[in-house]
Amino acid sequence: MNVHVEPQTIGMQHLEGDKPALDLHRHIALFRRRLRLFLAVLITVFAAVMLVTLQLTPRYTSTSTVMIDTRTHKVVDIQQVMSGLGSDTGTIDSEVEILRSRSLAEKVVDQLDLVHDPEFNKRLKVGHGPVSMISGLLGRGPKGDPVGAEARSATIGSVMTRLKVARQGLTYVLNVSFQSESPKRAALIANTFAERYLTEQLDAKFDATRRANAWLSQRLQGLRQQVETAEHSVEMYKASNGLMGLGGPESTTITQQEISNLNTQLATARAQQAESDARLSTARQQLAKGSTGEDVGEALGSPVIQDLRKQRAAISGQLADMSARYGPKYPDVLKAQRQLADIDGQIQAEVKRLISNLDAQAQVSRQRTSSIAGSLGGSRASLGANNLASVKLAELQRNAESVRTLYQSFLDRFKQTSTDQGLEQSDARVVSAAVPAGKASFPNLLLSAVLGLILAIATAVGILFVMEALEAGLYTSEDVERTLNVPYMGATPQLSSVLDGLDKKSRVSPARFVVEKPLSSFSEAFRALKTSLLASRIGEKVKVIAITSSLPNEGKTTTSICLARVLALGGAATLVIDCDLRRRTVNRLFAEEPKVGLLEVLNGSCTLDDAMLRDEETGAYFLPVSKSSFTPKDVFSTPAMDQLIAQARARFDIVLLDTAPVLPVADTRVIAPKADVVLFLAQWKRTPRKAIENALKQLQSVGAHVPGIALTQVDMKEQARSGYGDASYYYRAYRSYYHS
Repeated sequence: MNVHVEPQTIGMQHLEGDKPALDLHRHIALFRRRLRLFLAVLITVFAAVMLVTLQLTPRYTSTSTVMIDTRTHKVVDIQQVMSGLGSDTGTIDSEVEILRSRSLAEKVVDQLDLVHDPEFNKRLKVGHGPVSMISGLLGRGPKGDPVGAEARSATIGSVMTRLKVARQGLTYVLNVSFQSESPKRAALIANTFAERYLTEQLDAKFDATRRANAWLSQRLQGLRQQVETAEHSVEMYKASNGLMGLGGPESTTITQQEISNLNTQLATARAQQAESDARLSTARQQLAKGSTGEDVGEALGSPVIQDLRKQRAAISGQLADMSARYGPKYPDVLKAQRQLADIDGQIQAEVKRLISNLDAQAQVSRQRTSSIAGSLGGSRASLGANNLASVKLAELQRNAESVRTLYQSFLDRFKQTSTDQGLEQSDARVVSAAVPAGKASFPNLLLSAVLGLILAIATAVGILFVMEALEAGLYTSEDVERTLNVPYMGATPQLSSVLDGLDKKSRVSPARFVVEKPLSSFSEAFRALKTSLLASRIGEKVKVIAITSSLPNEGKTTTSICLARVLALGGAATLVIDCDLRRRTVNRLFAEEPKVGLLEVLNGSCTLDDAMLRDEETGAYFLPVSKSSFTPKDVFSTPAMDQLIAQARARFDIVLLDTAPVLPVADTRVIAPKADVVLFLAQWKRTPRKAIENALKQLQSVGAHVPGIALTQVDMKEQARSGYGDASYYYRAYRSYYHS
């Protein structure tokens, strides 16, 4: 921010910019500034840590020692499904994580039924403290089943936080430690973790073997089906290609056997055909020679014809007898003749049937011979095709043999794993079981004190940094020049901070004190401020000084009165004009409320001499604001105000304009350009920097000349202790120089 900064000030700031980045004195001063806060936070946090530590329930730690055994014990020479543990670091560290795993903790919790133990299941604890009571009233206590799924999960988490598993250096030994409120329970749970770990190893091997057996059994079923399918394919291929019986190099196929049989059958069929043809030819030749057919060989052997011949012979004898006795016309003779004719017809019909039968047999023999001959030719053709199909058959047989071999290997492994089920061994063993501890391992008072002190210091330092970062006020001249880029004009101390002895009990006002103690450090601060103001404009004489601030109650009127009295005591004709129409704080200097004042002078109802009040002790003059005066909307931008300032400039050496704060009132922005310089006041450590920046911007916008900022109500004792970078930091060194 640029508010008419003088060249000398720029040079000073340039020199200050050459300071080292790390200034230990500055940080020490900042620390001393907030030493009380630091000590309060430090003591509070440390006391809280120790109080909490002392209220903690003592816990005991027991340790069970487990060793990873890399040696293997073989009862039989059978390869195990799950091999033993390796000896590398990664394997041992993996076993440590298994001991810490949630699954193992779940089994321990279930085995020992820790979900019903109030130490680990917080839902079973009945709260009597204030926190539990407040949580109950607010409805934030444990809800749901106290031993349900959520409670079990919380119990497992609590158990896992108490468990500690550590490897001893680079050895195979693992320490399984557990912490509990009961030393016996701590030893029991530590031993249970170790035992469950060994059991888990055996269970893992049992499960691996069981899964291997199940997988092998399932795989065997598949392989068995593959073997059956492959063998079935071989047999089906043999059957479909006439290769049945091909079992080895010396065996013959069915086709070959069939050809041999067909050759035999063909010879037999041809012999039977020749015989049938011979019988038929002989019978036909006999019939052709006039034979009745009764002499044909088949007729001679026919029982039907023989029976008919017997009947004919009997009837012929009867016919001859009756013909001789009764004559040819006798009815019985005629009947007998008809019977003979009928029998002869039957004989001829039977002879024809026999001849037809011979013909049919001959036809059958010929067809059978032809069929056998055709089959023989087909079999001989199939034999050639079978020889080609045997190549594919060999491939199918090799495939079936490979599947059969694989099936046999799986079957052998299945029998081995089935035998191995009772021979599993753990890869670790308990070297030393946990025993109940004799003294509590938690809380460690010494460690808690050290950690509490570290935490307290860290918290206090952190709060100091936060408070410093959030600090909005100004402490030293360096703060003014570094953060606002505005020159530092001086500081007025808080009167109580420079009083000693009986002066503290006098309760004298600052305006009275500068008169009674003109050689005090308090009075000297206003003389130093006067010097800075009068020298703020190089080459120009400063007579009219406007005194303002960004906010109310920053010491404007007190500074105006004290500065006026100091100037008057120094021989300067001084006038203080109260320009704060709302507060009229200058009136407190006088015993009676003035009848006329600034507004009456401006509206012409009285003269300046009539309205001014003289301070009898110092000779300074004051132009107050009367209480009964009517306040128009704007009085400071009128020509009358300009005339008043001109008149005062001509009559007095110094004219002080006690104005209203810049931010809440617009009057000051009207008055400020009329003054030679504007003394901007900021209350030490109280006025926010942003408020100062905004006020300076507003003054800059109206062309006011602000030579710098002065701090008011500075606690000199505090500043002497922690105000590094400010002249007041050395107050203790020069305080004795002043007269009380």
